[in-house]
Amino acid sequence: MTATRLYTAAQVRALDNAFIATGVPATQLMKRAGRAAFEAILARWPEPEELTIYCGSGNNAGDGFVVAALAAAKRIPVNVVLVGDVEKLSDAARAAYEYARQEGVIMMPPGPAPSTGVVVDALLGTGIRGDVRPEYRQAIEQINARGLPVVALDIPSGVSADTGSECGVAIKAQLTISFIGLKRGLLTGRGPALTGELVFDDLGAPEAIYKEVEASLLAPEYSDLRALLPEREADAHKGSFGHVMVIGGDTGRGGAALMAAEAAARSGAGLVSLATRPEHVPAALARRPEVMTCGVISGQELEPWLARPSVLVVGPGLGDSPWSEQMLQQALATDLPLVLDADALNLIAAGKLWPEGKTRANWILTPHPGEAARLLNTDTAAVQADRFAAADSIQQRFGGAVVLKGAGSLVAADDVPLQLISAGNPGMASGGMGDVLSGVLGALIAQGMSVANAAALGASLHAHSADLAAEERGQISLLATDLLDYLGALLGD
Repeated sequence: MTATRLYTAAQVRALDNAFIATGVPATQLMKRAGRAAFEAILARWPEPEELTIYCGSGNNAGDGFVVAALAAAKRIPVNVVLVGDVEKLSDAARAAYEYARQEGVIMMPPGPAPSTGVVVDALLGTGIRGDVRPEYRQAIEQINARGLPVVALDIPSGVSADTGSECGVAIKAQLTISFIGLKRGLLTGRGPALTGELVFDDLGAPEAIYKEVEASLLAPEYSDLRALLPEREADAHKGSFGHVMVIGGDTGRGGAALMAAEAAARSGAGLVSLATRPEHVPAALARRPEVMTCGVISGQELEPWLARPSVLVVGPGLGDSPWSEQMLQQALATDLPLVLDADALNLIAAGKLWPEGKTRANWILTPHPGEAARLLNTDTAAVQADRFAAADSIQQRFGGAVVLKGAGSLVAADDVPLQLISAGNPGMASGGMGDVLSGVLGALIAQGMSVANAAALGASLHAHSADLAAEERGQISLLATDLLDYLGALLGD
């Protein structure tokens, strides 16, 4: 499978060392990084009024010094603001510093932020530990407050390369150019909001070093995930593609369950049914007559209907009433594959209906960060501080597959590497998006996919559908039901 390899800070350092071990000196790598960054800057701002480059004392600063030297050679007005201690520079970074000085670059102590041009962030790189120190915090806050275009070298200063969390304060960049190995923190948590446009340059690294250092996770291509869905035979019939039943829609919440059911139908399930409160049946039939809708008032009434479906989606609009508990209890009592979302997850987290420590192999849990926090008995901030650890912890605690939703959704499952879904956009921050995802996941399982593959394809399909919808409709007005029109286009024939 083709996939983008994502790395922790330690793994990128190992890649750097492996690259140097091939015979390319560290000073040469620094020059390559600086030149790649300089070219990326000029591609977007061909005639910058001036460049102001903020440098710390690590190798990230060395890249900045090279940018400064190249700018001076092109007669672009350039200044370097020295926030770090020059005495602490590595040999390679020191050489880059001297290179910039030889080109006539002015080195200045920290002061007021520039008022024109483009700012280059070469402050901290991937080596940050704990919160940003005061002198760097002040520089970052000044840069952000000025509102000029900002280019981050390797990673915006203050963003954790490992988790995507913000280390107290962080640069908000319009462009980030990452070198040698793509840092996983750029693509989840706060990373996407602070990275801006992301450009990657391997600096000519040989493929051998990537075989030597294993990536921590993968960002798979949608086309490869789509290829995992079984092909349809020419003589197929509706029974060939499974029967999804959506269970949910407590009083006043019928729309969530109906969106999940319609998403399942649009994603290829042969049959879709909906078990909901009786008062929602007329609206469901009017909206989507292809969905077989039954009104049930108790778990006892639901039980006979459970002999028909091959997959259950439980949680959209489920609520937390006695009716809700009965619906979930009946679903958990079956051996059918399950997709649990929303209120079903909250009932599980509350210790109701599911014994602590018990796992299940044939379900997908789809928490957003708040629901994830409840499942882990922690808070949302802790989940967002390390989404990778949170996704793994939920999967280990409950089994099956987990889709931790949010910017850079994560997919964790038994015996497969953690995967990151890089598609998606802020327009998805609206009600009903998770309901549509749960229906998509149910349909993919119904068509014969494992929970692990269904989780990855479903999350990717959902995110790419949102991107297509946003291109035509815009992000601000995007609705969950807008995605339904694009699911079929992406799934193809």
